[in-house]
Amino acid sequence: MQRVDIATTRFQRVEVWKSPLQVEFRVEQAVHAWWHAQRFLTGLAWDNIIAATLLHPSKRPQAILMLGLAGGTTFHALRHLLPDAELTAVDIDGELIDLARKHMHLDTLRCDISIADAYEWVAASRKKFDVVIDDVYLAGKVDVYRPGDWNEAWITQLKSLLRPNGMLLTNLVRGAGHRTLQSQIRQLYRQHFPCVKEVRTPDGLNETLCGGNSIAGVSALRQWRAQFKASRDRILWDKISVRRLPTLTPSS
Repeated sequence: MQRVDIATTRFQRVEVWKSPLQVEFRVEQAVHAWWHAQRFLTGLAWDNIIAATLLHPSKRPQAILMLGLAGGTTFHALRHLLPDAELTAVDIDGELIDLARKHMHLDTLRCDISIADAYEWVAASRKKFDVVIDDVYLAGKVDVYRPGDWNEAWITQLKSLLRPNGMLLTNLVRGAGHRTLQSQIRQLYRQHFPCVKEVRTPDGLNETLCGGNSIAGVSALRQWRAQFKASRDRILWDKISVRRLPTLTPSS
């Protein structure tokens, strides 16, 4: 791959790397977004979110909101799998969205994109969704971080956007420096939802937490396998795991 562009937005410095088949946005030497002409999966956090969305009890969610669109990696796969779904996204970095339109075919997604602070947008929104994806991160000097508090008020606001039987998804970074926040969010999920599951890929450093009244199991993912034409995608899809978190006990 070759670096073809560098952009310094209000929030981050983005390097655009390209080959004949793929594009990467790199921030602080980490891949921030990815697009491929023939494939959809990476073995990383985006796969978790894609799979988790398809655990909705309807099996085909029709209204999906993503907070933190970036280059649109997740939505490229979801548009492929759910061609008729209504996709809505919020991202604070308009310059990054412009880069994605230029380099990552963002306009092919038929997605309603708002350039806004996700916290303010959620507080003002009255729309309802089958799936709400919380992927609100900003890039720091060393690692990504969440720019706002993840607390009782935030999960209550996110839940207010859900349709009956809707699911809330949160992308969580695992490992050193993130364990306290991961534990806090898991606890809030278990307090607010009767069913909580985690979705992981074996080589990734993230998990997607899913909360709802009812969430399908890993067997629900099998029907989608044939939709991936690339053998590499099918291999990665088969590696995705889904695990239910224990129900809270009164002493918890």
